[in-house]
Amino acid sequence: MKCVVAGYGSRGDVEPCIAIARELARRGHDVRMAVTVAPDMLAAVKSAGLTPVPYGRDYQELLGDKDFVHMIQNPLSAISEAVEYVARLGAEKTATLKSLANGADLIVAGITEQAPAANIADYYGIPLAALHFFPPEILELRSPQGKVTKEAERAQRRALGLPDATAPSTQPLEIQAYDELCFPGLAVEWAEKSKRRPFVGALTLELPTDADDEVSSWIAAGTPPIYFGFGSTPLASPADTFGVISAACTLLGERALICTGPNDGSTIPHADHLKVVETVNHAAVFPACRAVVHHGGAGTTAAGLRAGVPTLVLWVGLDQPIWAGVIERLKVGSAQHFTATNQESLVTDLRSILSPRYITRAQDIAASMTKSDESVASAADLLEDTIRASAPSS
Repeated sequence: MKCVVAGYGSRGDVEPCIAIARELARRGHDVRMAVTVAPDMLAAVKSAGLTPVPYGRDYQELLGDKDFVHMIQNPLSAISEAVEYVARLGAEKTATLKSLANGADLIVAGITEQAPAANIADYYGIPLAALHFFPPEILELRSPQGKVTKEAERAQRRALGLPDATAPSTQPLEIQAYDELCFPGLAVEWAEKSKRRPFVGALTLELPTDADDEVSSWIAAGTPPIYFGFGSTPLASPADTFGVISAACTLLGERALICTGPNDGSTIPHADHLKVVETVNHAAVFPACRAVVHHGGAGTTAAGLRAGVPTLVLWVGLDQPIWAGVIERLKVGSAQHFTATNQESLVTDLRSILSPRYITRAQDIAASMTKSDESVASAADLLEDTIRASAPSS
């Protein structure tokens, strides 16, 4: 069977798509992987044994485009320009996805790509499956930004020669790539939608990194450290942030493993209680840490929950407040806005989450989390069932 998988955005948006693409390929399917034009994501696709097809502009570069950011943040004053800009970017992705989907049996798209992928699926008359990294209703686009997106979708349909969208006769499969326990009561609320919105747990690659052995040796040489990382988030002042982390851990007598991501870590002073790396394998490192402090991305949050260690979320935006709320609701840690954090608050928060009640609770939750390999296998089973159900009867 031929499957197209499209992932766009940050690592948290793309990694689940790569994970499911790798599993489908392992099962012998012909998989075509469209992925964000970013060096780390292209490399991740290759590491998974797949051939990446560049898809859209580099997400980080797009966020650095001041004209784009201004139009999206102020759409009322630039509605026509915003619609034209988004439609132009969408046209580039549409061309790629349309080419890849020709002759395919299924399109699988990350949540950010669900709407445009649905139009391509409609064009070819093939099924669509979406990967959701949080409940879809929580971050529904609202006017006026929603108007920009809707207009861009209409432009895409016109370019494909399709009529304006109407309510589909069959709803797409929307795989909830997180554990049901993160949102208690949601399954009951979705009773009528349960068959098309199944929970499978987080979809992760758990790929090793070049730093893993070095980090493991450093951890083994002392007391378990506290992990600090902010995913793909560029920090406004990395030197100040890392300085606060170092000082707070010094006051607490704790070791700190700092993952810099895209930020410059060269200003971090050398100290015995600090280890600085650009990236690590969360699945391998988190279980060896006392606690994890991060931005609240879906994948990082799931890794911390699976590891059974307390969490402090210092969120910035997008879906991160959602996962900050999950951490507090599950009582495995605490959270606050990144900009409200200073040395004093960090010391207080770290003392709190390192208390026995959080440690015990984190271990209990970890025992209830779906294992990574089980999540990927369940998602792949659902996708195969979708293809078989849509195949014409002989």
